[in-house]
Amino acid sequence: MQPHKEESLNERQENRGPRPNPYILVVDDEPDIRNLLQEILEDEGYDVSVAEDGESARKSHRDRRPDLVLLDIWMPDVDGITLLKEWAEEGGGLPMPVIMMSGHGTVETAVEATRLGAYDFIEKPLSLAKLLLTIEHALEAERLQRENLGLRRQSHMPHEPVGHSAVMQRLREQVKRIAEHDTWVLMTGESGSGMNVVAHYLHNCSPHRERPFVEVSIASLAAEGIEAQLFGSEEEGKIHYGLLEQANGGTLFISDVGDLDMATQTRLNSALETRAFQRVGGDTSVQLYVRIVAATHYNLETMIEQEKFRKDLYYQLNVVPLRIPSLREHREDVPELLNYYVNLYVEQDKLPYRKFSLPAQNRLRNYHWPGNIRELSNLVQRLLIIGAGAEISLDEVEQALGASSQPISGSIPMGYDRPLREAREQFEKAYLEYQLKQHEGSVGKVAKIVGLERTHLYRKLRSLGIDPKSLGDKD
Repeated sequence: MQPHKEESLNERQENRGPRPNPYILVVDDEPDIRNLLQEILEDEGYDVSVAEDGESARKSHRDRRPDLVLLDIWMPDVDGITLLKEWAEEGGGLPMPVIMMSGHGTVETAVEATRLGAYDFIEKPLSLAKLLLTIEHALEAERLQRENLGLRRQSHMPHEPVGHSAVMQRLREQVKRIAEHDTWVLMTGESGSGMNVVAHYLHNCSPHRERPFVEVSIASLAAEGIEAQLFGSEEEGKIHYGLLEQANGGTLFISDVGDLDMATQTRLNSALETRAFQRVGGDTSVQLYVRIVAATHYNLETMIEQEKFRKDLYYQLNVVPLRIPSLREHREDVPELLNYYVNLYVEQDKLPYRKFSLPAQNRLRNYHWPGNIRELSNLVQRLLIIGAGAEISLDEVEQALGASSQPISGSIPMGYDRPLREAREQFEKAYLEYQLKQHEGSVGKVAKIVGLERTHLYRKLRSLGIDPKSLGDKD
């Protein structure tokens, strides 16, 4: 590697925050091609590493997850198709787009590369204009796929905090200022207050808006495998990239950070302190190129006193504290929120349009909203589903509020005298049983309504001892 390339690498090691530029790995056994591609791609603003053979490519792939790979087919030790197959088998599909390159390609080779998931196949001698365009298209396709997946998961979520009250205007301005910097953020607020919306908004206002946004709810992860899911794992030479690497160059939003067990807290604190970590079962130090945004509805300072949360991790995360207001603090936004969710459910769920009457709006403006925006969203959805007529009356709202204040399941009264975690599990069990009964046991429909991936919902149901089949599982 040329001296000025080594300097740029060292400079990158000193700056381990999120990097807005995609990271490309170039694998080719011809030095002239490697060096030329590296220089051109770096001039185009990409972050680039090179590998001269299959073994070097494996090491680079292990050291840092690429956003895209340019992979030569014919190399002295391991051919590109073999590498492609290895990477595709590690995680049930390629973790990044791969563009194959060859001066002796055949139709059969191109077909095999495509079957294994390669984005494209380019013949040598390379047309640099075509190569740059293909790289641009591959990265854009990957970004759109990621965005579409995120939209499906958060189909009922606004793009920014809704409301024109002074409280919400201040919040948006505060988020915009924070977004300009790469500092870690700790959001606090009541459950249902919209912390995930604020996290998305922060990411979209940042210089890294084109890079990944990865959201994880700690409560939805299987407790026995939480470290592997966050930090990734290595086993028998196979690499599974965890959420920290999937968010490479972008934002990792950790919801319910107070639910982390102490062992994972220790590992996360070490990663934040050193800006590096090791995958579970691995011995390679992986650099941390991600912005951490954590959120909690717990009082972490109380948890620290109870020795349930690490003080050092709290201070690592709490570089910029951001308090999310409860809906009670900006009730003047209730009519706008009602209108937003009515239009959303009409458009996305094809529910009949109904307008809230003025007395109904006034009643809801004066309601105390213990469940915050999530409660409002669920209330709107319920009134559109079960009601009739063009207008939602005050009587309907009163009935709906009365129903929402009752236990979800008559057989499971709310245990206010229990510890918070037990009460939460009790509520979740009753809530999910109710949703499954309402939707004839369809886990797919319930997953969409509650905002969880189906696999995460199945884990949650198992952890709570709920058998969907007993409630008419149709999935």
